[in-house]
Amino acid sequence: MSATYDLIVIGAGMAGVNAANKCGAAGWRVAIVDELPYGGTCALRGCDPKKILRRGAEIIDAARLLQGRGIDAGGLAINWADLMRHKRGFTDPVPDDMERGLADNGVDTLHGTATFTGLNELAIDGRPLKADRFLIAAGARPRPLDLPGAEHLIDSTEFLHLDVLPGRVLFIGGGFVSMEFAHIAARAGAMATVIDRGERPLKGFDPDLVDLLVERSTDVGIDIRARTSIASIEPASDGYEVTIERDGAEARIEADLVVHGAGRVPELSRLGLDAADVATGPRGVVVAPHLQSTTNPAVWAAGDAADTPGMPLTPVAVFEGKVAASNMLEDQTTAPDYDGVATVVYTIPELARVGMLEADARQTGIDLDVRYRDTSSWFSNYRVGERTAATKILVDRDTDTIVGAHMLGPEYGELINFCALAIELGLTTRQLRSMTAAYPSVGSDLGSML
Repeated sequence: MSATYDLIVIGAGMAGVNAANKCGAAGWRVAIVDELPYGGTCALRGCDPKKILRRGAEIIDAARLLQGRGIDAGGLAINWADLMRHKRGFTDPVPDDMERGLADNGVDTLHGTATFTGLNELAIDGRPLKADRFLIAAGARPRPLDLPGAEHLIDSTEFLHLDVLPGRVLFIGGGFVSMEFAHIAARAGAMATVIDRGERPLKGFDPDLVDLLVERSTDVGIDIRARTSIASIEPASDGYEVTIERDGAEARIEADLVVHGAGRVPELSRLGLDAADVATGPRGVVVAPHLQSTTNPAVWAAGDAADTPGMPLTPVAVFEGKVAASNMLEDQTTAPDYDGVATVVYTIPELARVGMLEADARQTGIDLDVRYRDTSSWFSNYRVGERTAATKILVDRDTDTIVGAHMLGPEYGELINFCALAIELGLTTRQLRSMTAAYPSVGSDLGSML
């Protein structure tokens, strides 16, 4: 006999856990299932552990920037094994902590592979379960790459579990994973190469600032090959031989490790969604604006598994999970608000964005005021020795409101949140400049950027 729930959540990442806790705390009978340890990509295999490793790279970079300015960086180096041990001090307790939190809200925590067997039924490793509603929050997996030798790649999860960092690391793709990991690897003493098919990496960010970041990356030894594709990966006596192509010409690069950083796709392959009449597309489960499946009203989706306008970011997954839960609990059709969601690439220095790109803003017909500032000589950057920093704030002249903000510089991942708040609340630049910020702080630079 199968158990019956008010809600079964598939995926114990940020979207799923937040939805399950909300519905469990409201008194619903809820179960959550995952075939992997609870915590999802962000806490275990992505954002959090990555930024712990980045801290080691920050220390190295900060010391080098002040070489000859009061700091002797001689002999300073990353101990990769110790840094990984520090990372595990955070990640190892996460699954048990999350399960305890869910249990405290009355949620049944299950383990195994969930596969739909009907409109309101699924099986977990053969065990049948029924529910009135399902939330699919199964996350994403590395995009399959159709190239000879793809079986030799490792993904970001494996990179974050390396006990030893090899001396030559090649990253495929010019997105978040490749650029962030390359900056970490370079500061840890490895030769880092990024192969990207595009004109420049990080295509979702302001191209002027990306160009500055590419220059800074090159200065620390990262070899970025633009307009280049991978033809094949072959084992060699001391690692791998990677054949690359650019403008019809081939070249070869030797590497000890080749890392897949060429994007991710929704992880829906084992869910048996046809049995539940759940329509999907390349971006995930096809949902209405309020996150309910367009073909099976018993099914909802959130996070990387859902085809929504939101970016594949942890904060987006969190609020989509909460919105889906509220809509189910209250029988509402509230759509998530994606305005004012900032995103940051944690290179060194970091690159941040919120709102529209300049090209997109111009296409809308906005009377646009582009406020570009080279901040490399400003006190906050002089203090830390950073020579690459700039901002570009896009302002609608008619309303004096920010429609886009782009920043490259130390601590700008924090500063971008002021612009995100301004976009969300419709604050004018005059209102932002009226804030009396603590000085000397990076936040106090905002008024001059505006």
